[in-house]
Amino acid sequence: MKHTADSRSSDLAGLYTLSLRLVIGWTYFSAFWRRLILENKLNPDENGYIGEKFNHFLPNALGIKPLIEYLVTHPDALQRSMMIFTIVEAIVGLFIILGLFTRLMSIGIFGLALGILLGSGWIGTTCLDEWQIGVLGIAGGFVLFLSGSSSYSLDHYFIRKNFPFTRKKWFLWLGSGPLQTAKPKILVLTGSLLIFGLTLYTNQYFHGGVWGKLHNKSVKPKVEISNVSLHHSDLQFQVYRTEGADVYGSFLIGIQILNKNGEVLKALEHHDLSGFPKENIKNHYTAKVKPGKHSMIIPLGAKADLIIPTEGLNREEIHQIKLIDISGTEWTSEVKR
Repeated sequence: MKHTADSRSSDLAGLYTLSLRLVIGWTYFSAFWRRLILENKLNPDENGYIGEKFNHFLPNALGIKPLIEYLVTHPDALQRSMMIFTIVEAIVGLFIILGLFTRLMSIGIFGLALGILLGSGWIGTTCLDEWQIGVLGIAGGFVLFLSGSSSYSLDHYFIRKNFPFTRKKWFLWLGSGPLQTAKPKILVLTGSLLIFGLTLYTNQYFHGGVWGKLHNKSVKPKVEISNVSLHHSDLQFQVYRTEGADVYGSFLIGIQILNKNGEVLKALEHHDLSGFPKENIKNHYTAKVKPGKHSMIIPLGAKADLIIPTEGLNREEIHQIKLIDISGTEWTSEVKR
């Protein structure tokens, strides 16, 4: 009788989570569908290459920044990783929709959502978009692991047809059916508290959403300037865009070289920056700083060394460099001597 009651409860749990299974499954399968069927976003030479999106995660990723930096500095490894990642999303998403090896695929959902959370949980211009996707994906994956699939799933079909492998103990942990654990309440409570704790921690880390002052690093562009120095007849410096919307670049319309009094010694206007020599830009990552139609474009996560000739200037007077964004935001840094 107990086994029958457990089976009945398992069937109902798997049935009640059907909508969750279908929606989460499509969320991940649609990534493959968008990138390979509707458009080709796995080609580094095409606009919308997914590797550039991955590069956007880099500046404020949590815990996995070294991995992201390695990939965006090794284009071949990045492309292979994006292809593997997309295939995994396709398999996990499709199998979850079909209800095939549901518990194993739910672990995949959990891992994919965790990667999204740690990499891009800080991104979102109006809402905490990527953070919400990440934490809800983790919680959803855990629920699907607990419930498995019931009616309207291949797992249930195999069980109903009494396939031999469905009677194996491993199938209950990787497929569906009554979860064999002596203390289900402890498992559910422990898992739920850990996920809730991760939710609160990342909400605070990325956005200050638990206490203190709220912040959103996706609203305004921020460009860090470093390694400003004079080499022979050139001024060299590094720019690194660490904040702002991932779908909208920072558009530089001015670069000024200043003296100690803040007076302009040399100014590059928007038309100069739109025609900035590409050989004077040394990009470090997949997302590239480049001259645009009316300005210099700095995508989120892009890092590059820039070179500006200083012929005709008194090198001793050169003290500071200023960057001017189209929004009116300015960033300055002093020259190292």
